Amino acid sequence: MIVQQKITALREELNLHTYNYYVLDNATISDYEFDIKLKELEKLETENPQFFDANSPTQRVGGEITKNFETVVHKNRMYSLDNSYSKEDLNDWEKRIQKLLGTDDISYTCELKYDGASINLTYKNGEFVKAVTRGDGFQGDDVTTNIKTIRSLPLKITSNFVRDFEMRGEIILPLNGFYKMNEERIENGEETYKNPRNTASGSLKLQDSTEVAKRPLDCLLYQVVTDERKYQTHFESLDIARKVGFKVPKTIVLAASIDEVFDFVSSWDSKRHDLPYETDGVVIKVNSLAQQDELGYTSKSPRWAIAYKFKAAQVSTILHKITYQVGRTVAITPVANLEPVQLAGTTVKRASLHNADQIEKLDIRINDTVFVEKGGEIIPKIIAVDVSKRSVNSEPTIYATHCPECATELVRTQGDAKHYCPNEFGCAPQITGKIQHFISRKAMDIDGLGGETVELLRKEGLIQNYADLYDLRVEQVIPLERMAEKSAENMIAGIQKSKEIPFEKVLFALGIRFVGETVAKKLAKHFKSIDNLLTADFDTLISVDEICDRIAQSVIDFSNDLVNMQLIDRLKLHGVQLEVSAASLKNQTDKLKGKVLVVSGVFHQMNRSELKKAIEDNGGKVSSSISKKTSYIVAGEKMGPSKKVKAETLGVEMITEQDFIEMIKK
Repeated sequence: MIVQQKITALREELNLHTYNYYVLDNATISDYEFDIKLKELEKLETENPQFFDANSPTQRVGGEITKNFETVVHKNRMYSLDNSYSKEDLNDWEKRIQKLLGTDDISYTCELKYDGASINLTYKNGEFVKAVTRGDGFQGDDVTTNIKTIRSLPLKITSNFVRDFEMRGEIILPLNGFYKMNEERIENGEETYKNPRNTASGSLKLQDSTEVAKRPLDCLLYQVVTDERKYQTHFESLDIARKVGFKVPKTIVLAASIDEVFDFVSSWDSKRHDLPYETDGVVIKVNSLAQQDELGYTSKSPRWAIAYKFKAAQVSTILHKITYQVGRTVAITPVANLEPVQLAGTTVKRASLHNADQIEKLDIRINDTVFVEKGGEIIPKIIAVDVSKRSVNSEPTIYATHCPECATELVRTQGDAKHYCPNEFGCAPQITGKIQHFISRKAMDIDGLGGETVELLRKEGLIQNYADLYDLRVEQVIPLERMAEKSAENMIAGIQKSKEIPFEKVLFALGIRFVGETVAKKLAKHFKSIDNLLTADFDTLISVDEICDRIAQSVIDFSNDLVNMQLIDRLKLHGVQLEVSAASLKNQTDKLKGKVLVVSGVFHQMNRSELKKAIEDNGGKVSSSISKKTSYIVAGEKMGPSKKVKAETLGVEMITEQDFIEMIKK
C-alpha cells in the first residue's frame, strides 16, 4: 500500500508540474528535478506492474508503434464551419439566427481560428481514453498513442468537471518549434517542412510515437461536447475546462453584438502576427448552449457558429500555360500552370480558372502576370491580371474545344457554367473518378482500396466500372505493382464487406449528378429501393421534399441510360444493398406523414437529436422555424418567448415532450 501511495503521489506531482509548465507557462521545478522524479516513477512502475496506469506521466514519452490507424466513427459528428469575409456576411448571419430563435437577445463568443489539425478527445470518468482525427466529420483515425505524447494535454481530470465528455480542439505546431525543426533539417542536409499546419497534421500519423514525442506539438481546445446539462453557456464550459487543466486560450471573449464581434476581428487582424502560432480567422459562436441546441445544424455546418476569414495572402507570378482537367462528373476544369511562388506557407504551381466565363471575364492570357490568392487560404485562385505588364503580341485565350483525354468534342448546355466531355464511359479520368467516388469513405467505404490502386486496376484492364470491383479475385490482384498477398486479400475482403453498406450510401456512391449525401438520404428514405426511384416520373420526384427540377431530371437521365441500368443489375446480382433494409424499416412508420414539427427548448427524456430522428423515423419533417405549415411545436423548457408568441398568433399547437412520445407510441 505504501508503494502504491508513493506512485500515486509522484503521478499527481508530475502532472501538476506538467500543467504549470506547458499550460500556464510557469515552471515550478527544474528540468533536471522533473527528470529525476520521472525516472523514480518509471522504476517504481516497472517493479510494481500491478499498479500500471495508461495515463501515467511515464506513458507520454512514446515508444508504441502503430502500423495501421484504425478508423473510428465519431459519436458526435464533427461539422465544418460556414465562412464569412465581411461585416455584411456577419450581419446576414445574425439576422438568420435572430429569425430562427425569434429573439435578438443573443450573446456571442469570439475565439481565434487556430491553423492546425482538428482532433476529438474522449474522456470517460475524467480519464483520457481516445483521440480521433476529424477525418470526413463522420469518422476519423485513432491517433491516441501519438496524442498522449503532447504534454499540455491532461490525461486525467480530478476536479469537479463533467464525467463523460469530448473535447474538440486543434493540434498545432508553435512557430518557434517549427523553425527549430527546420534548422535541424537544414543542418542534416534534409528538405525543410513547408508549413506548421501540414507538419502538425503529418505528425499525428507517424507510426513511431517516440518520434511524435520529440516534436513540440501543442493542443488548443475550443469546445466541450457532453450530454450532461451542467453548464449554461459555451463560455462558462470553456472557462471551467481551462481551470481543470485544459489548454483553452485566454484570447476568447464575450460579445454582446455583431459590432463587438467585428471590433474583435479588426483588433486581431493585425495582432495575429504576434501570436506564437498561426491563425487564419475568428470563430463566432452563439454563447447560450440552449440556443445552440435550438438552432441545430444544416447538412454541413452548425447554424450557431460561423468563421470569419482574414483577408487572404496575395502574390504575383507568371502564367505559363493553361491545361484542362476532366473530373468524374464529366466537367472540364481549366488549370493555370504558374511560375512557382511562395504563398501562405506553401509553394503554388497551379491555380483553378473555374470555367470559360471566368477566363473571359478576367481576360486571362498565356504569359500574363497574374495575382494569386488562396480562397479561404486553402485553394489557390487567380483574382486579377496585371495588364500593364502584358506583351503587345498577347492574344486572347481560346477555350478548349475537345476533351484533353479522349479527344471527344466538348459540350456546354444552356445555363451551365462548365463545358463537359460526353464520353462518360470511355474517358479514362471519368472512369477512374467514378470508381474512386464509389469506394470513398462517405460512399462504399472500401478498406484496402485507394485511388492509386483504382487507377492501376483500370490500366491493367481489370476494371472499367464500379460493378467490375465485385468480380475481382485475389489471384488477379496479387501480380499488381507493390501488391503483397495480404494486401490483395484485404482489398477483396473490403470489397465484399461493402455489400453491407446501407442503401442511402450506395445511392450516393452511384455518382448521379446533383445527388449528394443529403439528397441521397432523402431519396432513399422516400422511395425505399433503387427500382422505385429509377421508375419514378418527373412529377413524383419533385413531389419529394427539397428535390428540385434539376435533381429530378438528373435522376431520370441516369435511369434512361442503358449502361447505368446494366451496372445496377450487376450490383443487384452481387448482393449490394439497393433497398432499405428490413431492420431500418422496422422502426419507421407513417404516423407523422405530412406533418411538420418544430423542436424548441430543453428536453429531459430525449435529446434534441433523438427527438428529430424520431420525427423523421415516423414520417414527419423537422423544421427550424415556425410558419403556417407547422403542424406542432414540441415545446421544452426555456422555449424562446417570441417563438411562443408566434405559435399562438398562427394557431400552431404546442405539445410537450411526453405528448410527443405518446403520439408516436400509439
